[in-house]
Amino acid sequence: MDITLEQPTRARLITADDTELPVSATLRYLASDPLAVHLDFPPDVSLDGEGVTWTFARSLLEEGLRRPAGGGDVHLWPCGRDRTVLEFHSPFGLALLHFHTPELRRFLLRTYQVVATGQEDMDAVVDRGLTALFGIV
Repeated sequence: MDITLEQPTRARLITADDTELPVSATLRYLASDPLAVHLDFPPDVSLDGEGVTWTFARSLLEEGLRRPAGGGDVHLWPCGRDRTVLEFHSPFGLALLHFHTPELRRFLLRTYQVVATGQEDMDAVVDRGLTALFGIV
């Protein structure tokens, strides 16, 4: 099954002086990578002028819509009823963004229509991971 979901979304980038700047992004889900969600940002919002993609667990998005979640490079938490905060850490610093919770929830529900929780083909996921790690043997 080779299904890709894409959903354009808007966010508000929170700057160091608490200014909010509008940012466009695309939420993406691949049936061939069922445990992950991808958040693509266009080149005009990155420091080096290149598009940026953040990839994190679909389960992290689900948990972060209900309560603070995450560790390492990606953290999510609800902020009131209609906003969810995503915090991304990189070697260049961190980015703090507000997203509309209903948009994130709608995207998450659409991913479950493609691959339900518990129905992920783990053999294929492990095979792809090993191939990426060790190359074709």
